[in-house]
Order: sequence, then structure tokens, then C-alpha cells
Amino acid sequence: MTKSTVLVTGGAGYIGSHAVLALLDAGYPVVVLDNLVTGFRWAVDPRATFVQGSIDDEPLVRSTLEAHGVAAIMHFAGSIIVPESVENPLKYYENNTAASRVLIEAAVSTGVRHLIFSSTAATYGMPEAMPITESTPTQPINPYGRSKLMTEQMLGDVAAAHPLNFCALRYFNVAGADPQGRTGQSTAGATHLIKVAVEAATGKRGHIDVYGTDYPTQDGTCIRDYIHVSDLAAAHVHALEALLADPGRSYTLNCGYGRGFSVLEVLDAVDRVTNMTIDRRMQGRRAGDPPELIADNSAILAALPWRPARDDLDAIIADALAWERRLAERRQAEAA
Repeated sequence: MTKSTVLVTGGAGYIGSHAVLALLDAGYPVVVLDNLVTGFRWAVDPRATFVQGSIDDEPLVRSTLEAHGVAAIMHFAGSIIVPESVENPLKYYENNTAASRVLIEAAVSTGVRHLIFSSTAATYGMPEAMPITESTPTQPINPYGRSKLMTEQMLGDVAAAHPLNFCALRYFNVAGADPQGRTGQSTAGATHLIKVAVEAATGKRGHIDVYGTDYPTQDGTCIRDYIHVSDLAAAHVHALEALLADPGRSYTLNCGYGRGFSVLEVLDAVDRVTNMTIDRRMQGRRAGDPPELIADNSAILAALPWRPARDDLDAIIADALAWERRLAERRQAEAA
């Protein structure tokens, strides 16, 4: 039986390019829509059809959905840097909320019935209790989190009024790279801890800044739930299959491993994997950093057959490091 064609928005980006691989490897035809502002054309697997453009270009989105007979959308396109969202909120409400409305309207008008949305644990804000369940109050503390929560709410309203079901996956801290080395985190100026740490390990940075050493945690640094990007991509494929199997049901699910590591534990692991010592510089706290963010992942484990396959901090770092070295080789070749 021929599988449904899936449109992946933002499929030239970090998480999107891994979802493209997971879909293709599972036998789904894939169309990627990406404006390449932060993504890379070379990150899109050649088995996918590529369309360059933005999700807020409704005529383009509609014609793409119709021309390829798209049955489902995985929506990754958007802006993701929390401090930038505070400095430039209108950009985030435009790229994340308003543009998503255009995409959803195009989906409804062309009869697309399934949408998987790339959401975030930032929708919870500063939760008082750990671990975080899907019923933890959503009280985002920055425009990034609010822009994503608005899209979740929009999807809920649209699903109630139209024949469309959705799955919003609330990611915790995504890290690592495709174990086969086909894609990874390539954007310049990344702020994610493991990405920054492997940049330091490969000489792209001279040191690592540790923001805050006086949190109420075992070593005073922030604790986060790190999930391997390939496990996250697999969760999207399982979510798609759940939506296709039961068109009347929608989901909002946390995506994490349910355990956390502190900043210092992560840096110790990077030192261990790389067999070197990265220069750490202790700084003051950053505004808006919760002491601890850990997912309760019991709902996704109950709803989907997804099971983590790469729940190992050292392995996550090893895959990130291998990609960082591959990326350096690519950049050298491009400069030559």
C-alpha cells in the first residue's frame, strides 16, 4: 500500500531534517518546504522533493499541497531563540503564530487532515513541580513560548471546527545528530548547551560560559532533560501513524526521557567523551532560566508505540561531536 505524502515545513533545519530522514526511512514520500533563512539545502535528503519558500505564502503552500497530494503536515518552520524573542517579539508572533495560521488555513482549504506540530516545553514557563506532565499549567514567560502555545490553541480550535486532527509534541532539550552522519545541528550561533560544548571541543570556541551556579540543584547549575534528535524524529513518525489510524483524535504530548542532567554533568560527559577538558567560566544567572525542567513522558509512552532508543548522554554527545567534525570538514571544503 502506498503511504501518504507528508509535507515537512522547516525540513532543511536541525530537527526537521532528521524528521525527513525518519519519514523516508519508514517509506513515506516527503515534500520539504523551507525558505533556507536558517536551514541548508544540502541538509535535505535527495529522496525528498524540495520547494523553496515560506509557510506564510499561502498560494505557494496551497499549490504545493495540491500538486503533491499531501495528506499530512509536519510543521517545524519557525524561530526558536528565546532571548531574541524577548528583544524582537513581533518577529516571533509573525514567524511562529501568524505564519502557522496561514499554513493551517491552507491545510483546511485543501483537505489536509493531519498536522504534527513542533511545540516546546517553553509553553510551561517556570513550573513549580517536577516532573512536568501535560496537565502542568501552561504559563510561558517569553514570547517564544507564548507564540508556540498560541499555535497549539489555534490547532485545538481548528480541529474542533474542521476535519483535521493534530499532535503537538512539546520538546524538552533536543541534542545529538543522526548516528549515520547524514545531518545534524548546523546553524551558526547556536545556543544549545551540547552544541556549544562540542564546538568548544573542536576548537570553534575557546571556552564555555556556565550561567548560574547557585540554583537549588545538587551542584547549583540548571538541570535539563536531553533527548536525542533521532528519538524525537521517530516520535513524529509514530505520531503521524496515530493520527492516520484515528482521524477523530488529537494529542498534546511531552517529548523527553524523564530524567535530567545538570550543566556541569553535561560538561563532565563532554570531557569524558572527548578525552579533554573544556575551559568553563562561571557566570551569573540568565533571566528566565528555570532551575529544572524534566518531562513526565508517561503519556507519550501510553499513547504511541514509541520507545527511546538513544537514551544515553555519552552517546548523544558522541553523535553531536561526530557531526561537528563532519561539519567542520564541509565548511573547509566549501571555503577551499
